[in-house]
Amino acid sequence: MTTYILSIHQRTAGTWAVILDRKANVVASAYADITQHFPQLGWVEHDANEIWTVSLRVVAEALQNGRIAPEQIDAIGIANQRDTTVFWNKKTGEPVGRAIVWQDQRTLPLCEQLIAKDKVNIETRTGMVIVPDITGAKIRWLMDNDQTIQKGIARGELVCGTIDSWLIWKLSDGAVHVTDHSNASVTLLLNANSLTYDDEMLNELGIPREILPELKRSSEIYTYTDRKAFFGVRVPIGSAGGNQQIAVFGQACMEAGMAKNTYSTGSFVLLNTGSRYIPPGGGLFSPVLWTIDDSVVYGLEGKADVAGDAITWLKDGLGIISEVGEAEGLASQVADTQGVYFVPPFGGSDLIRTGTGSYARGAVLGVTRGITKHHVVRAAFEALAYQTRDFVEVIKKRVPELMPQVLRVDGYIAKSDFLLQFQADILGIPVERPVFTNTAALGAAYLAGLSVGYWEDINEITASWKLDRYFDPRFSDERREELYYGWQKAVKQVKAPFFKG
Repeated sequence: MTTYILSIHQRTAGTWAVILDRKANVVASAYADITQHFPQLGWVEHDANEIWTVSLRVVAEALQNGRIAPEQIDAIGIANQRDTTVFWNKKTGEPVGRAIVWQDQRTLPLCEQLIAKDKVNIETRTGMVIVPDITGAKIRWLMDNDQTIQKGIARGELVCGTIDSWLIWKLSDGAVHVTDHSNASVTLLLNANSLTYDDEMLNELGIPREILPELKRSSEIYTYTDRKAFFGVRVPIGSAGGNQQIAVFGQACMEAGMAKNTYSTGSFVLLNTGSRYIPPGGGLFSPVLWTIDDSVVYGLEGKADVAGDAITWLKDGLGIISEVGEAEGLASQVADTQGVYFVPPFGGSDLIRTGTGSYARGAVLGVTRGITKHHVVRAAFEALAYQTRDFVEVIKKRVPELMPQVLRVDGYIAKSDFLLQFQADILGIPVERPVFTNTAALGAAYLAGLSVGYWEDINEITASWKLDRYFDPRFSDERREELYYGWQKAVKQVKAPFFKG
């Protein structure tokens, strides 16, 4: 009987189910959106039950699309949106309220308190920068503001975790409560060196250890699916990982100095630093990329909260395109932006962080009477590439010996040839796009397959990486620096100190 590996990629906007064969070919897939809830300015929430039901639905559709029986699945891997936090009752399996999404900004005051108190020490110990995304701050906020959670913790009824923990709990009908090191490394609760929960942070935030998931490696058999929960079969759940870190694995960036950029809801540049832990600094943080057996692989990451959302806003906000795919054509119809720079806004509180610092409420700068929607759309695409260069500049300063010679790219916006060519032009290094751009789903599948021996080793996975298109830089050094200097000037004009709202 032919067997396969199933990957569930639960991302911010929706959920993918992807099925791979032994040659790492994608033989079937399915996708569905999930609802985004915005109860007030700066707040973003998801319904954890909806995430679960949608995940099951897309798995069923993928199996049907591939004419694959559940019994043919050898292992399941989970890739998940990071930091999104949910509490649930460990007896009933029901969530308590909605999950707080990583983009949510309600914990900003708590983060500012931590920064004022002990920023350098906290970030050096945990490898994470103190930003509202962090799970630790979300847990504390919920404990302070939700009486149901307060009472449930006091009675010993509740547990909490990120979406990987939630899905594994549901798939196994509560058999285990686990997370992997990559997910834990961006919560502000993991000690980056010992890979155990950091006692100082738990004490600082007043978080009981017993409500947190057990720490596991990114590739190992955690448990098996419950027959009633998963199509009548018991399947090993063999991997979990934060979607951005294991996208590095899915991109086969296995060696120190290799890097990838994901253009999805946000933009995420990750550099593999190997076994070397480099503390956060310069706008970059230092997550665990993955753990396998006794091997720990670290990275440096730069994250801009808006990438694909900026293109979506052109449709939903401005109405200057009718569908996202139209943006590519409009951007390509003009030779340049005529000096226009688009500084992306941030969904939620309209704040965004890049390697150049924090800046406020997005802006379109340099507008004249001759500017058309073509120039604005082009400027929006170019902004994504400038954000990436911001992070690469920090990498160049901090670890010049690990400066990537090629950038591998993925995510749904990476389908844009215009964007990737401009990215190569503004970086001055080649850009490579793989055939299948949902590399987080690939990474989860690869790690799950390794856990059950479906694939022999990492070398077999590296050999399976498939190039779709290669983009060589075309700009002169003078042109490249001229454009980037204009971007830096634009960012300075909209920095956060000018916005107090």
